Amino acid sequence: MSLFTEKAEQIRQAHAGLIHRVVIECNNPGAVNDLESILKEAEANEWKILVMLIRKILSGDRNETLLQNLDEEDHIIIKSILSGLQDPATLPDLDQNISPELAAPGIASIVHAARTGNEGALQLIGQMATQMSHAGGEMARIAALVRPLVTGERDEAVLCKGLNEDGSKLVKRILEELLKLEEAVTE
Repeated sequence: MSLFTEKAEQIRQAHAGLIHRVVIECNNPGAVNDLESILKEAEANEWKILVMLIRKILSGDRNETLLQNLDEEDHIIIKSILSGLQDPATLPDLDQNISPELAAPGIASIVHAARTGNEGALQLIGQMATQMSHAGGEMARIAALVRPLVTGERDEAVLCKGLNEDGSKLVKRILEELLKLEEAVTE
């Protein structure tokens, strides 16, 4: 049985690259050359508390009190890192397929809110895209589509170019969800 709910698993997958990098760096200091630049970028994107806690973990703090007073996403990331340090088998799978059914509605709603100028959504979508790009592979290719989606690109052929089957399914579901949201606004 997993320590994490389905929603938590989606968050873990979105941040799998970061979680793995921190665990690798803790177990083998100096092994992850891009971790510092990732942390600085995350800090610049208003993830100051998360970065502070990751730095504490990197310094050897493994106390469960690190999980106190965090928002849901930060809590899941820190819990995943701490769990992964204790038992690497609990780390999120870097190669897990993207679940369009679970991810698409959330991504679409954030893109829609960002498109309407919601400042919080703009920050969140930027953070999400950064984390997705750090995860690499198909997630990085999908992260590159965030800006075009926010600026109004809706051509499926353009957006799916170069994506694998799972990535294309996710983009198609995001477009379906965006269409629903945009139609609801015009009614």
